[in-house]
Amino acid sequence: PSAHMYGMMFEFLFEMTIGMHVHFLSRVPSPKIIMQAFSEIHPDIIIAVPLVMEKVYKSKLKPLLDKTHIYRRIPILGPTIEKRFCTELTNAFGGKFEEVILGGAAFNPEVEKFLNKIGFHYTVGYGMTECGPIIGYAHWNKVKVGSAGRAAMNMEIRIDSADPRNVPGEVQVKGPNVCLGYYKNEEATRSSFTEDGWFRTGDMGVLDEDGYLFLRGRSKCMVLGPSGQNIYPEEVEATINNFNYVVDSLVIEDDGGLTALIYPDWHQGELDGFTREDFKRRITGMLPAINDELPKYAQVKKIELMPEDFERTPKKSIKRYLYQRN
Repeated sequence: PSAHMYGMMFEFLFEMTIGMHVHFLSRVPSPKIIMQAFSEIHPDIIIAVPLVMEKVYKSKLKPLLDKTHIYRRIPILGPTIEKRFCTELTNAFGGKFEEVILGGAAFNPEVEKFLNKIGFHYTVGYGMTECGPIIGYAHWNKVKVGSAGRAAMNMEIRIDSADPRNVPGEVQVKGPNVCLGYYKNEEATRSSFTEDGWFRTGDMGVLDEDGYLFLRGRSKCMVLGPSGQNIYPEEVEATINNFNYVVDSLVIEDDGGLTALIYPDWHQGELDGFTREDFKRRITGMLPAINDELPKYAQVKKIELMPEDFERTPKKSIKRYLYQRN
């Protein structure tokens, strides 16, 4: 949204300086509306939150992937099918774009791995309003799966960790585009900067040997496991969101364990012939399969179903603070 620094800078002001047309979707971006807009406009650059791409993947691509699973494992046929997927997906997004730039929330690992494998032109960026707003970025042909790119021009990134490549620490940044502080709030300004002048993002991550940033989650969302392990709810949620009928999820600390709040695709359940109660049992019954894919220290104790979608911010992130219990 234009009320955010990224929206203002890269969906409005920058385009105005070079004379580009900007098209905004005026309705909730369902896959049908998104595809219609792309076919009419044929954009050169597409800027979106990951949720948009994930909706397209789940509604349009996942069913086809499931049907062609066996054929894609055949050495000669597999690459041909994947190339066709890339062509069809590119055409569905208008056919002439340089890249799809995603940001504002974590990107589902399953979706990203698939896009990267077929050669789709996407990238995932990272930024904050306080940084005007870009921190990390990499062009689509230099993307590393799971990363948020490398430090943008004039930016520096460091990890507050004894082993920044392997042990997550707070992401701290420095550069001429970082804000000087918070207006008339000296306490917030002091707490947001280190003594040597680095801005504390509040995000946790690691930097690899090539300078690519891999985010793990927000430091304030981190949960301590039973033996002191760091559990990042965003990583658990990414696993849950890969399961059929899961639209989105939120993992919270609850009575000494982890509870997964899941907003399922109620409508799809009805279309597939489930009664309301049978569908509930289907979703809650996924708990053992979910835990099979999670580390022992990050096991989910129970699943609760949301009758409606989560409350969200303008950039479609879940308002986590509304659902915390501990």
